[in-house]
Amino acid sequence: MSDTAQRSEQLYTYQDYLTWPESERWELLNGRAYNMTPAPSRRHQEISGQLLTLFNNYLKGKTCRVYAAPFDVRLPQLQESDEQTSTVVQPDLVVVCDKSKLDHQGCKGSPDLVVEITSPSTFQKDLKEKFILYERVGVLEYWIVYPEENTLSVFHLTQEGKYSRPEVYTEQDSIKVGIFEDLTIELSEVFA
Repeated sequence: MSDTAQRSEQLYTYQDYLTWPESERWELLNGRAYNMTPAPSRRHQEISGQLLTLFNNYLKGKTCRVYAAPFDVRLPQLQESDEQTSTVVQPDLVVVCDKSKLDHQGCKGSPDLVVEITSPSTFQKDLKEKFILYERVGVLEYWIVYPEENTLSVFHLTQEGKYSRPEVYTEQDSIKVGIFEDLTIELSEVFA
């Protein structure tokens, strides 16, 4: 079943989501359920693992934390209780600096940085639906990684609450991580 396969046309909440089998991975976008299987490719996992390692090493002894999928990020709308939240995503990586957003279920509220690593089945969702979602909820920095091309696009949230034009990087480039003053990532390490 592809990532865009839906559970049904019915709309769901986080309360419904919690009843589904743990062996299945799903995301909810505005109440619509999206299947997250099959598992990501080996290349996807290598890139995710390398980025996780680089962020983990940098964040030792700091207040911010990095988490890799599967890790639930609940993004309730203004009037939604936790159980009625209609958007639950599992980004490939998230950095959260506000510890009050973390609980046993994952993160409730906007992470500071989100990384999505595209695959053929998630490409459209990452570029369109999640872009709009992350911008709307105020994710400060959104990275979209294209493993097949060894490129990465970075979007920064502006003062107006909109994402800037993308900064595009290739495997020969270094990225200055916008949410941290002193972290630079060499993409040659990420795409090795």
